[in-house]
Amino acid sequence: MKEAALLKQTVKALMQGQLRAAQDPHRPAWHLAPSVGLLNDPNGFIQFDGDFHLFYQWNPLACAHGAKFWGHWRSADLVHWQHEPIALVPSEEYESHGCYSGSAVDNDGVLTLIYTGNVKFAKGRTAWQCLATLEEDGSCRKLGPVLALPEGYSGHVRDPKVWRHDDGQWYMVLGAQNLAGEGKVLLLRSEDLHSWQLLGEIAGSQLNGLGDFGYMWECPDLFRLGERDILITCPQGLAPQQKRWLNTFQSGYFIGELDYQHARFPHGDFHELDLGFEFYAPQTTASSDGRRLLFGWMGIPDGDEFYQPTIAYGWIHQMTCPRELTLEQGSLRQRPARELQQLRHSPLTLQGAAQQLELLDISSAELLMQPEGALTLHFADALRLSWNGEELQLSRRNPRSGVEEHRYWHGSLARLHIFCDRSSIEIFINDGEAVMSSRYFPTVTPQLRLEGETNVRLHYWRLEAGVIV
Repeated sequence: MKEAALLKQTVKALMQGQLRAAQDPHRPAWHLAPSVGLLNDPNGFIQFDGDFHLFYQWNPLACAHGAKFWGHWRSADLVHWQHEPIALVPSEEYESHGCYSGSAVDNDGVLTLIYTGNVKFAKGRTAWQCLATLEEDGSCRKLGPVLALPEGYSGHVRDPKVWRHDDGQWYMVLGAQNLAGEGKVLLLRSEDLHSWQLLGEIAGSQLNGLGDFGYMWECPDLFRLGERDILITCPQGLAPQQKRWLNTFQSGYFIGELDYQHARFPHGDFHELDLGFEFYAPQTTASSDGRRLLFGWMGIPDGDEFYQPTIAYGWIHQMTCPRELTLEQGSLRQRPARELQQLRHSPLTLQGAAQQLELLDISSAELLMQPEGALTLHFADALRLSWNGEELQLSRRNPRSGVEEHRYWHGSLARLHIFCDRSSIEIFINDGEAVMSSRYFPTVTPQLRLEGETNVRLHYWRLEAGVIV
């Protein structure tokens, strides 16, 4: 379909659907969510010319996965965001089945997008890696494909993440599946973003001692943090274990050292980035003050997403809050971006036996607590977090089956930092040692009730709305 026709359909969807979506009691107050339709992967996250830009996978025409557009938000402070013109519309032959995920770079003062053009046939598919540039009026100009499907790989090659190294060259990591059905991460190099050389496979199934480790590795992101290189990726096809890898697909990281000259990335074990029910396809960027920032999609593909009640209001999914990454004692830590403190108001401090503390409105709230023993946190009628002295267990009823399901973290608990926003929760454990992110859908105004005799010291803030719609 021609771009003009797709844009007309999008305008119609927005005019018909925005009011209904805004009336949903589960719609977030300050997390980023689609005006209408389906949102998934964060794309093109970058700080450019003083502003943060976050592009995103978007189907404005339905609460379904289909031919994805790229939406676009811009912010000066990571908290207050405004809509920009639609960035990419799947209108060309090389992207006929979607403008799939990718990244953004500053190419000598030009914000340049690198994304996957997805094309499906009656039998099979292919993929093109494509370029576009952001124009002064906020629109994007497509430059077309710059990389065809590499030989030896299936049509599942996507999600380019690009950066400029100290040698002045551009490098790309690209998710791929080889013809044997094994997931890989490819490393490529270019002098000009247009002509790319495949250097080799740097990670994946049957590499670096992993053995069989999934049939596709999506959304790779490789960056330097401290004195090590971090590879974030989303392996598909890992078998669930007793208390880990429990989501349909996983999102995690490896710590290693990228050998640019020989295209090798010896690394350690795979670690999950988030232990909650909904987290996938994260993307990072470097900020001008030297931080490494991350957004993730608070969703899981091919799971139970289409049983979420927001579909009745014409929208589905949201982003996580922005997070700061650090490398400490050999592991990645995630903390809520400090800018979120701008949303705080009406502070309250409570201390005493957990079960004697008052109920707290958590429709849009932040909590810091230091439990001294076992306790349970009840989030309205929809979610429960239990601590028994050795294990945290997050529990809810599956939106499809109604059967109770659980996620877990083991360790020594000193502090919980929790963000609630209408239908989402992000639990930061021990200053970001672990995180549990989940959607939940209370049927009443959400309140927090604490259960247990242990002493608790709790700091509480209400949070203002942050998104400009």
